[in-house]
Amino acid sequence: MAAAVTAAFWVSRTLPGVSPAAAAVAGGIALANLGGLRDSFRPGLRLASRRMLRLAIVLLGLQIALPEVLALGGRTLALVAVATGVTFAVTRWAGPRLGVDARRSLLIATGVSVCGAAAIAAMHEVAGSDDDDAASAVGVVVLYGSAAIVVLPALGGLLDLSPHQLGLWAGAAVHEVAQVAAIGAAAGTGVLAGAVVVKLARVLLLAPIVALTSAGLRRAATRQARRAALARTGESRGAADARGERTRETAGMRAEQTRETAGMRAERTRETAGMRAEQTRQAADTRAEQTRQAGAGRRPPAVPPFVAAFVAMVALRATGAVPEAITRPLPEVTGVLLAAALFALGAGVDLRRLLRGGRALLLGGVATAVIGVISLLGVLAIG
Repeated sequence: MAAAVTAAFWVSRTLPGVSPAAAAVAGGIALANLGGLRDSFRPGLRLASRRMLRLAIVLLGLQIALPEVLALGGRTLALVAVATGVTFAVTRWAGPRLGVDARRSLLIATGVSVCGAAAIAAMHEVAGSDDDDAASAVGVVVLYGSAAIVVLPALGGLLDLSPHQLGLWAGAAVHEVAQVAAIGAAAGTGVLAGAVVVKLARVLLLAPIVALTSAGLRRAATRQARRAALARTGESRGAADARGERTRETAGMRAEQTRETAGMRAERTRETAGMRAEQTRQAADTRAEQTRQAGAGRRPPAVPPFVAAFVAMVALRATGAVPEAITRPLPEVTGVLLAAALFALGAGVDLRRLLRGGRALLLGGVATAVIGVISLLGVLAIG
């Protein structure tokens, strides 16, 4: 894994706009599908990736300087919130209509609207999606974000945007921090500083989006478990009533044939039927309760602990209690953890299934266009 992370950082430095995380997931996919990874390594990689991913998201919170984000002003923050929220909602709505699985649509919506691979990995933790879904979403982010490195500065020149406006547009519309930095580096220092701060404002929205989505998935799982329990209970009670009815009919026939013993046999039969029906109902109720409890056990947490820790780190950084000696190396530390986690994620991907995801690319294009247009209109309105 150390060699894979080192290679991912080398690729990132060689290809501007490609983050180490994106390079790492590509390396994991390649290694796994070319037969270079033993199957016995996969469980350990998956376990390690979950822990490193959560730690990376938590440390990401320490990189957000809240006073700098708030200094952007109300109009800029409103633009970021609207562009992010509308893109997230539209992408989730459009995905199933374009034939993209709902969970893959969720990951693409998160990656495009928030902060690329890191956001995808965080949402992947709570959504219960496949590794293929996450890898597909990362591929979409890399493709369209890399294209934006060339397209946005060119459009900025055609539209006669100022460096400040171009930086604001890049920060509000481009997917990965590395891609925003690449645009800023190409366009000049004035663009870079503003673009990165605006991008961090979008990163700040990761916590509420993941938490709200997790709560929604939790409610949906609860409703599904209740419906399943009610269906099983209804079927069991119906079967019990049918058996009771057949037993009573049999008792009536026997009573007709043997009048002297009919009353006694009918009474015993009714009592037995009643006891069986009651036992069946009790068993059905027990199964229903077990189903509800099992459903509750599979529900995502209302607020994932690593998201709560992310918010706590943002608040801690805002107090000024964290010295610069700690915050300065955090981007590299977080990058290493995230690259390692996504390498492990890529190692679980079936490339043949991934290459059949052409509709996901279309959805990513729609999402990129939505956030790009909304952000540009907002930038022009702000002036």
